Amino acid sequence: MSSSSLHSDQTLPDEPTQTRVLGLFTREGVSIGLVCLVGFGLVFFRWFLHQGQISITHMQDWGHSFVIPLIAGYMIWQRREQIARTSTSVFWPALVPFLLGILAYAYNLFMVRNHMLQGMSMIMSLGSLVLLMLGPGVFRYLFLPIAYLVLMITIAESIMLAVTFKLQLLASQGSWLLLNLIGSPFGWFSVDIDGNTLQILTSSGETLPMNVAEACSGMRMVVAFYALAVAVALLGSSQWWQRIALVLLAGPVAIFMNIVRVTVLGLLMLVNPDLASGDAHTLIGTILLVPSLGLFLGLAWILNRLISDPAANPEESPT
Repeated sequence: MSSSSLHSDQTLPDEPTQTRVLGLFTREGVSIGLVCLVGFGLVFFRWFLHQGQISITHMQDWGHSFVIPLIAGYMIWQRREQIARTSTSVFWPALVPFLLGILAYAYNLFMVRNHMLQGMSMIMSLGSLVLLMLGPGVFRYLFLPIAYLVLMITIAESIMLAVTFKLQLLASQGSWLLLNLIGSPFGWFSVDIDGNTLQILTSSGETLPMNVAEACSGMRMVVAFYALAVAVALLGSSQWWQRIALVLLAGPVAIFMNIVRVTVLGLLMLVNPDLASGDAHTLIGTILLVPSLGLFLGLAWILNRLISDPAANPEESPT
């Protein structure tokens, strides 16, 4: 066989003799990687510390940030055989975006003080460093796991406020419609709406005000669902149209399930108004995450079976 017929990701002749840690890293690669990891951690230590503090103090909103790197690591583990077979090389052009990422991080740290942009700069530097040290051949397997890390970055407060307000209105209007569909036909209760405040009018004439606050906007559900959608798309779907469909479905499904959550809280107010506030409110919202995840994973299951992948059935593939 001529050398021109070899694919770029095939093992080089001398590679099988190299001892690899976990079947992936050479001993030299582990040493160099640890040095780069320590240096990278020292440069961006302040960002990691601040992100950890945000995730711990706002666990209900950003607790998933701790899970994102684990999922990214699993993505890499899935491709470990291809990565191990691919030859590495130093790709010097990546030095430019690597340095630009560090400069952007310093600017957003000391001048603008924007945590989200600091995180974006960190991801840019990380991707550029991997490309610099390992080359384009290996980087093609690592690009998506590195890009997935963007989902662990806390969104800027200005963006959160703008999106949260719109989601509050959607949750209010959607739950107003559902509650009226449930209560009005039977004369049990009716619901009026004023902005993001619902007024539940019982058959006995009692008025129960329900404010759809920022915590009920569903923003935390939307962010978590997008993180889940991308993970399911990359790990569980083989075709790009399925992956795109899953990501597009994440937002609508999260918004719909949040409307259902607010509707359930409204119904519980008729039993006991205290159930729509405090710890009970948080507990009920958490419990309703289970059917929400079940609905989304069910849609993912349906998408994966709409059209069979010929590659997954070798006996049906043309010879």
